[in-house]
Amino acid sequence: MITLLAFLVAIGLLVTFHELGHYWVARLAGVKVLRFSIGFGKPLFTWRRGETEWTLCPIPLGGYVRMLDEREGPVDAADLPRAFNTQPVGKRIAIVAAGPLANLVLAVLLYWVVLAQGQDWIRPWVGSVTPQSPAAVAGFQPGDKLLRVDGEPVGDWQGLRLELMQALAARDRVEVAVETAAGAPARRVIDLARLAPQERERVIGGQLGLSPIRVLPVIGGIEAGGAAERAGLKVGDKLLSADGRRLASWEDWVATVSNSPGREIRVGVERAGKPLALTVRPDSRESDAGLVGRIGAAPTVDAAWRDAVRQTRELSVGEAALAAVAKTWETTTVSLKLLGWMVVGNVSWGNLSGPLTIASVAGQTAEQGWDAYLEFLALISVSIGILNLLPIPVLDGGHLMYYVAELIKGKPVSEKTQIIGQKIGLMLLGALMMFALFNDLSRLFGG
Repeated sequence: MITLLAFLVAIGLLVTFHELGHYWVARLAGVKVLRFSIGFGKPLFTWRRGETEWTLCPIPLGGYVRMLDEREGPVDAADLPRAFNTQPVGKRIAIVAAGPLANLVLAVLLYWVVLAQGQDWIRPWVGSVTPQSPAAVAGFQPGDKLLRVDGEPVGDWQGLRLELMQALAARDRVEVAVETAAGAPARRVIDLARLAPQERERVIGGQLGLSPIRVLPVIGGIEAGGAAERAGLKVGDKLLSADGRRLASWEDWVATVSNSPGREIRVGVERAGKPLALTVRPDSRESDAGLVGRIGAAPTVDAAWRDAVRQTRELSVGEAALAAVAKTWETTTVSLKLLGWMVVGNVSWGNLSGPLTIASVAGQTAEQGWDAYLEFLALISVSIGILNLLPIPVLDGGHLMYYVAELIKGKPVSEKTQIIGQKIGLMLLGALMMFALFNDLSRLFGG
């Protein structure tokens, strides 16, 4: 229910703001707006305000603003000056561009609300390294302080991820300058040429195996009915050994469990200061690498490390506004770069998400709190704005493409060309939506 409500609120807000952009600028330009609709299908609710009919429809995957237009029906002579198609090309461009731009403005406002409460940032320090991951192969160690990516300095964890993503999308070999936990300078080299194609795509997409979170080899949570509960493990148990081998970290324990599907492991733990011996048999789970073990237990976060890595800076209203503009710009440029990398093949189209993934993330961020949910809304608002600006007929960007051509030629694009473009645009958009839905289903069912 939380996921459904979070998704409906997200789509409703983002679509409404987008269409209000078209509506407001159309009214300012003197164009008559006949209908403002949120959703598609047979209207559930209809009301009239002034000369505009407002409707709420059951399919919450978009909306539209219908303006007076000779191409859609007869127009009285007295109303011709208020028809969309009779407006100068500059006004038409402004009306069409207002929708995507409204989404970018909404992103700024949402980020502003979040940042006005204080700006959290994570130092680019490595808390944990996934065993056998590309990061582990490159030599990264817990405690590494990451300084530069191919000579470019990084100030926080988000900046680190962006620099790594851009560098890895452009080059096969990336060098990261670090300061080790002992304070010594060192370098780590990520070599994509050694990776299989699928793993390469995951690394470029950000799945390198690094995390700023440090966890302790102490049970912090137990899944009901899981192998850990059946074995008698309890929250607070400190993991000491597995099959007689000392466990140095939680990652060491995860590697042991993953490599032991269905096989008994003799576990030495410390409970309330006393040693205890248990036997756990991990459940088997299918993965890309074959069967892996799983026991249904979560670690305890290292609170001291978390407090050292996480920093908060109070911002004034003005500082928060400037930071919100900067964050929206950064999100926009990164999104465009990702789209470009997908087009040229440097990043897999498997990163494309559809409504099921959006709904899932909406629910997850809503459960995390308002800040996470508002940041998610800002990200999706930017994505909607960018998507609608793509030069695909039937999208706002396609119409803008026609109007730019009209400015260059000095006359409108022929109706026949526009109809052909719309058919091509519908096919492209349909294919894009089907591909995104396929990705959603693959993630949902683990394909």
